[in-house]
Amino acid sequence: MTMTTPNTPDFDTLIERRGTHSAKWDKMEDFCGVSSDDGIPMWVADMDFRPPQSVLASVRDYADHGIFGYFGDDSAYLDAICWWMQTRHGWSVDAGHIFSTHGLVNGTGMCVEAFTNPGDGVVMFTPIYHAFFRVIRAAGRQVVECPMARDGDHYTLDFDAYDAMMTGNEKMLVLCSPHNPGGRVWTREELTGVLHFAKRHDLIIVSDEIHHDLVMPGEKHIPMALIDGAADRLVMMTAATKTFNLAGMHTGNVIISDPDLRRRFDAKMSALGLSPNAFGKHMVTAAYTPEGAAWVDALMEYIDGNRRIFDEGINAIPGVRSMPLQGTYLAWVDFTDTGMDTTEVQRRILKDARIAVNQGDSFGAGGESFQRFNLATPRARVEEAVARMKDAFADLQ
Repeated sequence: MTMTTPNTPDFDTLIERRGTHSAKWDKMEDFCGVSSDDGIPMWVADMDFRPPQSVLASVRDYADHGIFGYFGDDSAYLDAICWWMQTRHGWSVDAGHIFSTHGLVNGTGMCVEAFTNPGDGVVMFTPIYHAFFRVIRAAGRQVVECPMARDGDHYTLDFDAYDAMMTGNEKMLVLCSPHNPGGRVWTREELTGVLHFAKRHDLIIVSDEIHHDLVMPGEKHIPMALIDGAADRLVMMTAATKTFNLAGMHTGNVIISDPDLRRRFDAKMSALGLSPNAFGKHMVTAAYTPEGAAWVDALMEYIDGNRRIFDEGINAIPGVRSMPLQGTYLAWVDFTDTGMDTTEVQRRILKDARIAVNQGDSFGAGGESFQRFNLATPRARVEEAVARMKDAFADLQ
């Protein structure tokens, strides 16, 4: 029996989340047709793990104090962000360049409003996180999908093809780094290619790096801010939410070093009267600590173990292939070679296996034959999901 101390991360305990207003658990029947009574939710991108004890203690202390007035003096919060980025990513951030938004979907929407006009094109390398489509289109902008190429089991960026697609109406590029849903951790060469592409077409780069801490052992995330020459057209978006399973606090960072871009973004925030919640600032300050860093290291070792179990089982099903996962905790699984159409694949996963997943076509061009599975859950649940998938596709084996 493994003994744990109060500060040892516990990722194996099955925590009951049903009936707790969890979108992932309590809404999966509404959205996926899978009952929470015996279904496995592997769709919404949050984790079934508690955050570090430092975060839980900060919330308890705040609640015990019992007065929840306006938050003042955010120096500790900003210092924690700067410490984390320098320590974990080698990126020196000026505290004066940090804006706090209501999460990064909100941050994306703010960038669309601040840096583009109705009718402008916003470029994305697809498939990509589905919420971006909703935000861009709701703002009256045009989504410009640049489908990624495949090199074996990895996505690649075909800049020659993308150059030919540009019309001059495009004003912004939204980059997902590490990539969701494909799990790529982009190389320095690839990020430099993104910058050169943006320069050729005079695009502002909004780099969504919410998964920047969630990379597999042996992989290295490179912030776009560390690519020489990017600063004058770059908006960085980071958050503690994915890293520490704090999505419900809706607190993200938009970090802008260029003075003109910073002025334009600040004007839009001021016009909308936006400010973050106090709980979020307390939780981020408590997360971005040495204890939090040790917790993340343990988390990624655990998720890597889940990944290996999932890939071994899923890839044993003829015609099914899980893309090698370099970053995030989201497996991107291709069902093309089963010969089945999407309706049949979905029926087997949702009805037979009783697993709630994200449909690949919601991520844009190139995602049609895929399904996305969330692996950030106790290992016993991953093992059960693999067993159910093998049963659901047993006729192929």
